[in-house]
Amino acid sequence: MTLATPVLHTARLRLRPLTDADADRLFAMHSNTYVMRYWDSPPWNERARAERFIAMCRTMADDGTGARAAIDRASDGAFVGWCGLTGWNPDYRSASLGYVLAEAMWGHGYATEAAHALLRWAFDTLDLNRVQAETDTRNVASARVLEKIGFMREGTLREDCVVNGEVSDSWVFGLIRREWRSAAVPIPAREERL
Repeated sequence: MTLATPVLHTARLRLRPLTDADADRLFAMHSNTYVMRYWDSPPWNERARAERFIAMCRTMADDGTGARAAIDRASDGAFVGWCGLTGWNPDYRSASLGYVLAEAMWGHGYATEAAHALLRWAFDTLDLNRVQAETDTRNVASARVLEKIGFMREGTLREDCVVNGEVSDSWVFGLIRREWRSAAVPIPAREERL
């Protein structure tokens, strides 16, 4: 089953499928050591990684295992980052949420707004029952984003990542359909078919 990446609009953002034209922006973001300091893999050191990432996103959508969307600012089309659902399991009606934003886009509420729009799609269109997210325990800003959109911290994965020789723990967050409050962050979103 194909899981087409939606085009979603919020008050300030547009979420859309990643394209080959995003490769340079993805590489700039994923090669930034500061942006990637809490990620579970080292920063990218070659542009080809961006091309492989875009190809993997297409494969994931074709296989029906996930959907990743580029995030653009509606006012000027500036690339904000990406967010997505991976590990989609239609039998369990579950998936995992992830996002990365360019450093210049931090602190504006864009992660919260984009993730909320994607979750609305996940619960309303995909009929998911559970969405999970993980974040490095040092990444307090990401934990705040998840809590703002209704996620509950469920536990800690001790020493689950080793990146560049550094061992770190991760928090596991979960959001259950019955706990989802579509009005938790009042951001109008609409889906557009391509």
